[in-house]
Amino acid sequence: MFKAKAVSVPYLIWMAIFIIAPLVLVGIFALTDAEGSFTIENLSGIGRFTPVFARSIWLAAIATAICLLIAFPMAFAISRMSERRQNLFLMLVMLPMWMNFLLRTYAWMSLLENNGLINRFFGLFGIGPFQMINTQGAVVLGMVYNYLPFMILPLYSVMTKIDNSVIEAAQDLGASNGKVFSKVIIPLAVPGITTGITMVFVPSISTFIISRMLGGGGNLLIGDLIEMQFLGNSYNPHLGSAMALVLMVIVLFTMSITSSIDSEELEDMLI
Repeated sequence: MFKAKAVSVPYLIWMAIFIIAPLVLVGIFALTDAEGSFTIENLSGIGRFTPVFARSIWLAAIATAICLLIAFPMAFAISRMSERRQNLFLMLVMLPMWMNFLLRTYAWMSLLENNGLINRFFGLFGIGPFQMINTQGAVVLGMVYNYLPFMILPLYSVMTKIDNSVIEAAQDLGASNGKVFSKVIIPLAVPGITTGITMVFVPSISTFIISRMLGGGGNLLIGDLIEMQFLGNSYNPHLGSAMALVLMVIVLFTMSITSSIDSEELEDMLI
């Protein structure tokens, strides 16, 4: 018992310095003004940014749903391959993550801009140019591209544990492919689904690089607003801390919803 406590001391110190202390500071700044007096004006003033919060939640939800639709069949297909092919395809999934996040986003800028590669290709057929950059669609595309591996990997880790004999048994009992999918595969993959949703939704709703580079100034997200309060001309760390506090509440609420979903509830939703 003593050894276990001694081993956990460095981790507890790390949490206190880099997690608890910053959260306490955010709370203090959110509930005080420039003179250090207690106030709830920062929190009450966030209401005027409701459209930005709604846009952030909406775009993050769309990106998460698209990632789930793409990742689920991909993860299942990889999990049914031989071990050698699994390692190969997992490497291909993780390969973009070896490149710097900014470089990946810059690459999409060069592809989507009005004189970019995609519009040049369409121009060969006399089509376009299309306005693809500085749109909400471009922001969602950037989210899906950058965070798709975070949906695939937890799904894959769960699906590799689904024995083929379980699927074969369901088929032998007369279950159609659709029934096998909805009654066997999805319920067994629920832990991977909930983990993947959390891992994609949280960075999507708080991102600011993707929205700034691919969305332009007309598609601000929560992360952009928070950055502007700390680094922009309208320096206001108290309002920025209040926004961060509200964002944390939204994230915790989302995580509580996903963690409360179990296999039976998801199966009822599919019926």
